[in-house]
Amino acid sequence: MYPHIKHESDQPILDVRNLSVQFLGQTALEDITFHLHEGERVAVVGPNGAGKSTLFKVIAGVLPATSGEVNVFGSGSGNHICIAYIPQRSQIDWHFPVNVADVVMMGRSAKMKPFSVPGKHNWEVVHHALEKVGMREMASRQISQLSGGQQQRMFIARALAQEAELMLLDEPLTGLDDPAQESLLNLMKKLQQEKVTIMAATHDLDQAAQYFDRILLLNRRLIKFGSSKEVLSPENLKFAYGGRLKFLEDKNTLLAFDNSCCEGKDE
Repeated sequence: MYPHIKHESDQPILDVRNLSVQFLGQTALEDITFHLHEGERVAVVGPNGAGKSTLFKVIAGVLPATSGEVNVFGSGSGNHICIAYIPQRSQIDWHFPVNVADVVMMGRSAKMKPFSVPGKHNWEVVHHALEKVGMREMASRQISQLSGGQQQRMFIARALAQEAELMLLDEPLTGLDDPAQESLLNLMKKLQQEKVTIMAATHDLDQAAQYFDRILLLNRRLIKFGSSKEVLSPENLKFAYGGRLKFLEDKNTLLAFDNSCCEGKDE
């Protein structure tokens, strides 16, 4: 079991200060500072290579920061079982011989003694989490048999079984059809009612504006963090994306299309 890390109720659920990350002398993130309020939904947007995945991994304690700090409810990052990191689906081995319920049970591992067998209570938590995401009838299904939307729901169920208060979703909507995207976005809204805080990386600027409380615009540095009106201005977007963003603009409307989503892996 992970040791219990005390939460300071008067502190932000996430407080990132002057965060920088370097790999082999190359800057992945530089001097990032922001904090989140409990229960809000934040979209993280920016071109490929902007550092979205790196930011999530540092917050989750998977990668170390070169400088700066990440605090969760007033305590440093690492070993916080209240954080669930859900990577891009392309990073998962979907042919691994495991079913949906087994994956969700992995979220209970931090609550159990090493090498112990899950008891009745843990299985009740797992099935309740699956019910919340509409996946209970698929508990015994092999993960390779799931659709893209079902795969994302399974991982959210695992985070719920973990009792996560902060979920980091790395491009959860990529590759999903429109109904699956809308269903997942509605699930995120439902989780907000339970005070679950969500950060989700996305390339869809329109969805970021419609479905999220605030938007974090990133390109190695934090370009802007705030409401969609504050963040998605032509000046900010052109600064973040450069020539990789195409604009259609008239007197009343600005449409921006991110062409970088097809360029390759976002680190």
